Amino acid sequence: MFGILLSAYQLTGHAAGFALSEQSGSGLGNAYAGAAAVAEDASTIYFNPAGMTYIEGRQLVGALHTIRTSGDFNNRGSISPTGQPLGGEGGDFGGWAFLPNIYYKQDLTEQLKFGIGVGTPFGLKTEYNRNWLGRFQAVKSELKTININPSLAWKVNDQWSLGFGISAMWAEAELTSRANIGTGPGVKNKGDDWGFGYNLGAIYQATPDTRFGVAYRSKVEQHLKGDVRSPFTQANGIPGSTLNTDISADLTLPETFSFSAFSHLNDQWELLTDITWTRWSQFKELKIIRENGSNTTVGPAITEHWNNVLRYSVGMNYLYSDTIKLRTGLAYDDEAIDNEHRTARIPGNDRIWLSLGASWQYNPQTKLDIGYTHLFIKDARINDDQRPTRGLIAGKYEGSADILSLQFAYNF
Repeated sequence: MFGILLSAYQLTGHAAGFALSEQSGSGLGNAYAGAAAVAEDASTIYFNPAGMTYIEGRQLVGALHTIRTSGDFNNRGSISPTGQPLGGEGGDFGGWAFLPNIYYKQDLTEQLKFGIGVGTPFGLKTEYNRNWLGRFQAVKSELKTININPSLAWKVNDQWSLGFGISAMWAEAELTSRANIGTGPGVKNKGDDWGFGYNLGAIYQATPDTRFGVAYRSKVEQHLKGDVRSPFTQANGIPGSTLNTDISADLTLPETFSFSAFSHLNDQWELLTDITWTRWSQFKELKIIRENGSNTTVGPAITEHWNNVLRYSVGMNYLYSDTIKLRTGLAYDDEAIDNEHRTARIPGNDRIWLSLGASWQYNPQTKLDIGYTHLFIKDARINDDQRPTRGLIAGKYEGSADILSLQFAYNF
């Protein structure tokens, strides 16, 4: 499983900050509206483990999300570091990405259910041309995660279901830039770690046609360890200046809280809604420490000033026939980053999701889902002044993203 996930991994964040909402192919068609209440298949293990009580028998779900992002920087008065040429605008820092997830659920007793999910809840990749004008602040920024999430659900009675899960999350970060030394050699910082967290959920069946879900995912603290490497070796004998040494960095991945509703309006229509809160203020600082006794940073420590945010979504399903369901959804996703604190490494902004999808119940055991989303991303302004050594990046980012998801669910 690790090999499949890592070989397919090339990501840019698609929710606020660098969170990834793409945890279900069926949910994409509704822009993940109602995700903590709908409990349509085993992908509920991620969104609300209590939903496993609504799924009969054993089920295996696999999804693949194909993502195309595009992004461009437009210079509006950037200034190069002293003695360096300015450089270009960086090219398209987006690209193609392929993101899989897989879930398995089974009954332990009539009331107690077990499931396990494997996916990537956080991810980021931005990469500019090597000689762009902001090369001394950022060239490549990449975060990879893999989350293993065993879970239990308990059907308390006909109205209440409860769920609990444990997360074991691996994270790896790589940050590169150019050093303002002579011709500017490249500097690569890379480290990884395992962190642990948990998730809780509950579903209340208010009427035979309407249910409400709440879900909470805890923060996960990572203490990344790795090394910094550069072809510039003249400072190797100076512990507080060397660009070739072991390093560490702390990373806190934020907690989330979701409230969802799902309702059968009549024989043909279903309504789904969701509000999700993410505590991005947990991501306080980007600081890389040399682990060679000098207790110094590689480059300046950057205070992030990120905000807690809300994501709102609403969706509709149309039951075209006994075997075909058509989906649509709309979401508004707040960005955690203010204009005055935006950096070239994570240049995101508010976005609107417009989603379509369909389900086909091929036979009683097999269901296929397809979903498509276009993300309209608000233009983002940047004015990151790190003169005299790293220059001023001033201008505007423009970007968008398209996501196509395929999902297979099999009951046995």
